[in-house]
Amino acid sequence: MDQLISLFTTAVTFGTVIMYGAMGEILTEKSGNLNLGVPGIMYIGGIAGLIGSFFYENGNPNAIPFVGMLIALVCAFAAAALAGLLYSFLTITLRANQNVTGLTLTIFGAGFANYFGGSLNTMAGGVGQISVALTSGVFRYSVPALKTIPVAGQLFFSYGYMVYLAIILAIVLNWVISRTSVGLNLRAVGENAATADAAGINVTRYKYLATCIGAGISGLGGLYYVMDYIKGTWANDGNIEALGWLAVALVIFATWKSVRAIWGAYLFGALYWLYNFVPSFIELLNNTFGWSIPPMTRAMQQIIQMLPYVVTIIVLLFVSFRKRKEDQPPASLGIPYFREER
Repeated sequence: MDQLISLFTTAVTFGTVIMYGAMGEILTEKSGNLNLGVPGIMYIGGIAGLIGSFFYENGNPNAIPFVGMLIALVCAFAAAALAGLLYSFLTITLRANQNVTGLTLTIFGAGFANYFGGSLNTMAGGVGQISVALTSGVFRYSVPALKTIPVAGQLFFSYGYMVYLAIILAIVLNWVISRTSVGLNLRAVGENAATADAAGINVTRYKYLATCIGAGISGLGGLYYVMDYIKGTWANDGNIEALGWLAVALVIFATWKSVRAIWGAYLFGALYWLYNFVPSFIELLNNTFGWSIPPMTRAMQQIIQMLPYVVTIIVLLFVSFRKRKEDQPPASLGIPYFREER
């Protein structure tokens, strides 16, 4: 039971990181832009929030935790949105190739974050010495009375507020896209920009706003990983990049619907970390039933780590055979629009 609870809570933690990245990319792709720079944007959001809270806490002996949290949120969202603005300028205004630009942004974001993360470690006195305990504590705070409820407390009430914020944001985003005039215009731009332009919709504005706001939301995923999972420090372990690519895959898995991304993110989170729990499950089965299952090899671990991507491929194949319009990507996804070419 303890192993199952631990797997569930880990799935929620990693799933939340993936969910923020996927929600931002869903919003971006609804405008017709394909931004493969999500991992880099999550890196930028994470390091920007950490830098902001670090200088606030270390330069202020009377630092207020709530203010530190707000600074981290604003810095993460703003820096990630600026990365989205750079992507928008290159792909919308200059009409650069979206795939190449997105991949370049991922490489740039990883290098940018790890450079400044290393510099921050040096300033703090060495690796693991960064101290933003006040700000990180706010992100990780959970209500003690609820957390102590047997089983249910560990499963549902032992997380920081950003876990619940992600669920609310996914529901709100789904409502905005599917039930409001703004969402209707956004979907029109993503389906056929020329037709939307002819109808009087400002295509450039919608593409810029969707991409920048989407990037800002994705950046919150990196911030959550830094402030909650690794407790307000910096680690060049590659997890943010891996989770960022899973966020891109989740967009396809969720068929461009943010509500579906909720349970899909938790599934991906469980599959991403499953290989760490398999040895314990094998040992439990052997001890309980007297079986002789051999220990998991390195090759088996790597196969298990492939599961989220394999599941995405299967879903993509399944969706490709379905004719339902609502399960298909925006018709103009990845296609640049230039008014003079109408």
